[in-house]
Amino acid sequence: MSSVPTDLFPHPIVQAPMAGGVAVPQLAAAVSEAGGLGFLAAGYKTADGMYQEIKQLRGLTAQPFGVNLFLPQPETADPAAVGVYAHQLAGEATWYETELGDPDSGRDDGYDAKLAVLLDNPVPVVSFHFGVPAREVLDGLRRVGTYTMVTATTAEEARAVERAGADAVIAQGVEAGGHQGTHRDVPEADGSGVGLLSLVAQVRESVGIPVVAAGGIMRGGQIAAVLAAGAAAAQLGTAFVAAHESGAHALHKQALTSPLYVRTELTRAFSGRPARALANRFLREHGPYAPAAYPDVHHLTAPLRKAAAKAGDAQGMALWAGQGHRMARELPAGQLVEVLAAELAAARTALSAGGAR
Repeated sequence: MSSVPTDLFPHPIVQAPMAGGVAVPQLAAAVSEAGGLGFLAAGYKTADGMYQEIKQLRGLTAQPFGVNLFLPQPETADPAAVGVYAHQLAGEATWYETELGDPDSGRDDGYDAKLAVLLDNPVPVVSFHFGVPAREVLDGLRRVGTYTMVTATTAEEARAVERAGADAVIAQGVEAGGHQGTHRDVPEADGSGVGLLSLVAQVRESVGIPVVAAGGIMRGGQIAAVLAAGAAAAQLGTAFVAAHESGAHALHKQALTSPLYVRTELTRAFSGRPARALANRFLREHGPYAPAAYPDVHHLTAPLRKAAAKAGDAQGMALWAGQGHRMARELPAGQLVEVLAAELAAARTALSAGGAR
């Protein structure tokens, strides 16, 4: 099994590409400057918006970085179910004095236009979420010198990633915050995700390409554990939400360690696709009734989430967080990378010492 190229990022630490304004250029630059791999999230942005952030990031660091794309989604949503959910959310719109969004605002997230930009202006790494890109897409990126990674949540999905020709697979455990990167949205499978250590072991035995482990990782000792299980690197999202350079709303950062939020849940309440968030009022009241309809529900609730944030009401926001959220540390991102690297080194030393007895 080949390894993720260490010349791209000396420390086996990848900052997850968190969409929605968290993974801003300043965060990615700080992570890359510290020896990790910083990522921009192109999801929910226009192709030009993505390009402008790439330019900004390049002005902040000369170190390698990545850009993440969402795959276009098939039209499987039931419009009637979306309509019923919109009716249920009418009270939220009244409360926040806003309008519901248009559920038909687009399904492809500007995918082709973003690919065109990334082929004309290559970046070191591109990753994909919500499916497997076509082989010609991965081959095209490889020809311009871009390293490619694709998220998988099962060993079967990982094999599909390898068959398509990706350079690496991101094994995302059920502990992960934000959206699960399942290749198909199957409601019957809700709640059946695989824990990260089990998933890494299964994926490692299923594919020959490098594995990047993602899901609930907050400490260097956990990075050591997934590396011991066969991963080549670890991807951390929630750990970087509280970083000084993170673009997350202040209420989101505070909520990670607030005693008001004692657990996370996988919910469709905010987007119509399973995503892990802190359990707040909106999630509890609407999660049980949200249809399997992504990105329709995402578009529908976007104005509500924005209005809640503007009003300073965390109970109406999508507080994406992994299961390790209470371990978040409010540090500069570069310092966090250094702390994680030191913890990783200490864990490896302890393991070596134990094995030498």
